[in-house]
Amino acid sequence: MSIPSHAAPAPPQGGEEHSVHEGQVPPWHGPEADEVLMRAARESGAHITVFYVLPEGEPVLVMDAEVGLPGQIAKPWARMRLSSGSPASASARQRRLIWVPGHQELARRFPAIALAAPYAFAIAAAPIITGTRLWGAMLFLWPPSHPSDLAPHELEAISSACDRMGALLRETVGEDRPLHRTGEPRIVTPMALRVPEQHPASAVCDYLDRLRVGCLAMDLECRITFVSAAAADLLDAHASDLVGRPLWEAAPWLKDPLFEDRCRAAVVSQEMTSYVARGPDGSIMKFRLYPDPAGISLRISPVDVEDPVADGLPGQALLSRAEVSYGFLPLAVALSRALNVPEIVDLVADHVMPVFKAKAMAIMKVEGRRMRIVGSRGYPHDVIERFEGMPVSTCLPAEDVARTGEPLFFADWDELRERYPHAVHYDRMSAWAFLPLTVYDEVIGACVLAFGESHPFTVEERATFTALAGLVAHSLDRAMRYDTKDRLAHSLQKALLPRSLPEIPGLEVAAWYVPATRGVGIGGDFYDLIRLTDTSAAAVIGDVQGHNMTAAALMGQVRTAIHANAVAGASPGDVLKHTNRLLIDVDTELFTSCLLIHVDLQLRTLRAATAGHPPPLLRPPNMPAEIIDVPAGLLLGVDPDAEYPTLQVPFPPGALLALYTDGLVETPGTDLDRAIAALAGNFTRDFQDLGELGGSLIAHAPHTGERADDIALLLLEHRCKSSG
Repeated sequence: MSIPSHAAPAPPQGGEEHSVHEGQVPPWHGPEADEVLMRAARESGAHITVFYVLPEGEPVLVMDAEVGLPGQIAKPWARMRLSSGSPASASARQRRLIWVPGHQELARRFPAIALAAPYAFAIAAAPIITGTRLWGAMLFLWPPSHPSDLAPHELEAISSACDRMGALLRETVGEDRPLHRTGEPRIVTPMALRVPEQHPASAVCDYLDRLRVGCLAMDLECRITFVSAAAADLLDAHASDLVGRPLWEAAPWLKDPLFEDRCRAAVVSQEMTSYVARGPDGSIMKFRLYPDPAGISLRISPVDVEDPVADGLPGQALLSRAEVSYGFLPLAVALSRALNVPEIVDLVADHVMPVFKAKAMAIMKVEGRRMRIVGSRGYPHDVIERFEGMPVSTCLPAEDVARTGEPLFFADWDELRERYPHAVHYDRMSAWAFLPLTVYDEVIGACVLAFGESHPFTVEERATFTALAGLVAHSLDRAMRYDTKDRLAHSLQKALLPRSLPEIPGLEVAAWYVPATRGVGIGGDFYDLIRLTDTSAAAVIGDVQGHNMTAAALMGQVRTAIHANAVAGASPGDVLKHTNRLLIDVDTELFTSCLLIHVDLQLRTLRAATAGHPPPLLRPPNMPAEIIDVPAGLLLGVDPDAEYPTLQVPFPPGALLALYTDGLVETPGTDLDRAIAALAGNFTRDFQDLGELGGSLIAHAPHTGERADDIALLLLEHRCKSSG
């Protein structure tokens, strides 16, 4: 039976709302649901069974109840995004059974899960479906000794459990009613697996007390259910004070991540594990952990200081394994944020090579039918050149891995030469791990780790390497896709900008567009110069809100509208007014800043109107640059009745005009007025031509390593000689 904190609800009546809200008991909770889980565990033989529900409107699987999994271990797996790389999510997405017979296969197909749960087990996941509705999923775990295939009776047990749970959900919730999230996962404990509450017979106690080893039993939550006198002595406590208390509370010196890892490994894998620890008095003890679905039995024995175990060799091997598991969590987080291939190469080299003492590394991707090296560390340039562009059909380890998707490990050169007799020892390394980079069962490349000394790879190392390769593969695939998307986006943006500016006698013009740093997205900055007559033009610069394809597309519409109204002879204020109404009509949620200036070389004047854009800079001949205070108008797309006043100022021969977007002056924490004043100061400096001046202005933009916004800059110089 389950251990609920509340009574099961009455069966729902017809016409009632069957969904569950915050604080309410889900209608499917009760003896029937518990019986489904207990029966599933009993008939399948799985020592852990988990039931996930899919809440309405949330792409997340939420753990509802489980059998055989301690609460502390269950918490990290209580929520699984449907898009995540986990067996439960994959079964729900694909609506089919997912079977993973061992940790090596888990590392290859679900690397994030393999790293987060580095224990040996076999796992099956199946969706819960009635009709066309997906309710959730169920998980089943067996010890790693399970055969490589599911037996017919196990398949039947899985199918029946999902059918029964689906029928229960449909009956209690309703086929068309929403299913909302539940609270904390419920722990369902079958009576057959309960630890008896009666005291053991005195004869058994006498037998255990005569042994020189300590005996201790815990439930799945690590609460002590029995302790022998010898174990109490070794833990330096009275037996009566230990029963019912968590082990970490009874012996705080055992609250160690390595020991906790051994306990989790025993519960999840259902295999004996061991741990060596030094007590508070300096004595060394060895713990052997024997699990079953109800809990863990510990055998505690003192270790003689002359025993080789006292040197900590088993503990040291365990420490290496735990350090690997925990040490790679920052790498997994960093890889999830990496946006380019060089960054991924550096992350892998900096995190993986030192941990395993690898001397060299290379990451390759399959391009066409050839292997292209996208990054390396530790290999000489001539070795990289020799293997660059090798056909995938070549009979070499990396190429075999790319073809088959199976990792290869060679402890020394003799092992490699035995399998590849025609291989040449170019890199002078002594051991190698060739790892497939696999994304959703498609091999996109290979990763090679090379070692300076012979290295017999343990089973755990092989699984860890394979899981890491999976994380690298997903990051590499994302980076390459992002790079392609980024290039296409910026190609679109540049295509929407004018390829060239018209030539107008007496007017020298130069323009710059500098995209934001990778990862920010495509911007909506634009500029243009529109020829009106032989002696006049309209200079325009603007910035559409946002960094996406919508902003870029809207930028093209704004440019077109301004161009059409400007060549029709409308004043700058009227051009902005008409463009504003167009944006209101297209009902966009994006706003646009814009500055439009009519330049008349014959009249030597500028007429300017602005829609919330940074002010232009004017540098009269032989004078400091000044800020033109154009009357402010609202951003385009805000108010259909907005007005845009026009300001006229002189533009004599020899004068310079600068139009720019806020990416040139604005950064978080910077005072905008001061930044514009500083830009005006740089605009005053001497220069040889507009190219040198523009480059100087962009170089002095208030940015450090990364640019959060695009920069557009348009410079105009009046070169007509003064008349009279």
